[in-house]
Amino acid sequence: MNIAALQISSLGLSPNRLDYYCRTAATKNVKVLLLPEYVLNPFFGELQEIPKNMLLQQTQTHLDILKDLSLKYDLVIVAPVIRGYKGSLYKSIALVRSGKTHYYNQQILINYPHWNEERFFDNPIQKLEAPLVFRIKGIKFGILPGFEIHFASLWNALAKKDVDVVLVPSASTFGSTQRWREILQSMAFMYNFYIIRANRIGEYKDKDGNIWDFYGDSMSIDPGGKILVNLGKKEEFLVEHIDKKIVKEAKKSWGFRHALKKRGAL
Repeated sequence: MNIAALQISSLGLSPNRLDYYCRTAATKNVKVLLLPEYVLNPFFGELQEIPKNMLLQQTQTHLDILKDLSLKYDLVIVAPVIRGYKGSLYKSIALVRSGKTHYYNQQILINYPHWNEERFFDNPIQKLEAPLVFRIKGIKFGILPGFEIHFASLWNALAKKDVDVVLVPSASTFGSTQRWREILQSMAFMYNFYIIRANRIGEYKDKDGNIWDFYGDSMSIDPGGKILVNLGKKEEFLVEHIDKKIVKEAKKSWGFRHALKKRGAL
């Protein structure tokens, strides 16, 4: 099965660019398309200045576009969105499939003084649950939003669900390239997942004049922890072939998941 990651900056409301990439995906027999964080909506530093009704209308417009594209090109699209529900504002992942949408509300939000999503959004702070998991043609996918890669219990929950591929949408900046590579390669190896990361590109200038550089480096990693493809800093499109046999062989060869299962950890 082929899956794709689109490395891009914030999108406008025109469907043309998304249509182009979805059409490209269809020509390459892609079944799952992953978008980065903060591309259907402006970056966090900008969206705080946007009236809530305008922000939610923007989200709805993009979701309507994604539903149409999902049907038109027979794609499952995984896209981070800012979602409103009963007057509250949530940082979520939309899973658009066959023209229908399911949501995963991010469970752990970044909460640093310069970037405090936890204070801004209404995502509840509660006992952790397993991330969103879905299946296509015998391959099981899990979704882990960018900041949540730092928490081992969520990786363990995905392993417990016997996931084959982990999709990681992110908006990483501040020269964190090497740290992200090391974390994702380690998790791919220790749990024998494929990992597909889609990272945002572009720049954001904060009120103090600091430039936040979203550096790209979207990548695919095999179940042995090897980077198969990594992109640069420009708008690019990654397509990776997922082979479940390779997942099975890695799990059998290393035996990490089996060791955990024998001890009741999975």
